[in-house]
Amino acid sequence: MLYLTSWEEEGLPEGFKRSWKGYPFEVLDALSADDLIRGGHRSKSVYLTENGVNEAKQLIKKYLNDDQYIDR
Repeated sequence: MLYLTSWEEEGLPEGFKRSWKGYPFEVLDALSADDLIRGGHRSKSVYLTENGVNEAKQLIKKYLNDDQYIDR
């Protein structure tokens, strides 16, 4: 869901995808521990790491079987 609701901010290197932190902290902590997302505890958004983007794309292919979400 983080990937599907992400956006790219101006002023950051291309490919940096940010998403709001509207998910349980336990989930965000686990994703952070696996180096799939990064972001400070005080910020309201996180950004997906390269590993996070790749993992999201694999899950989209597996569960949605729809390439329209892959090249966002």
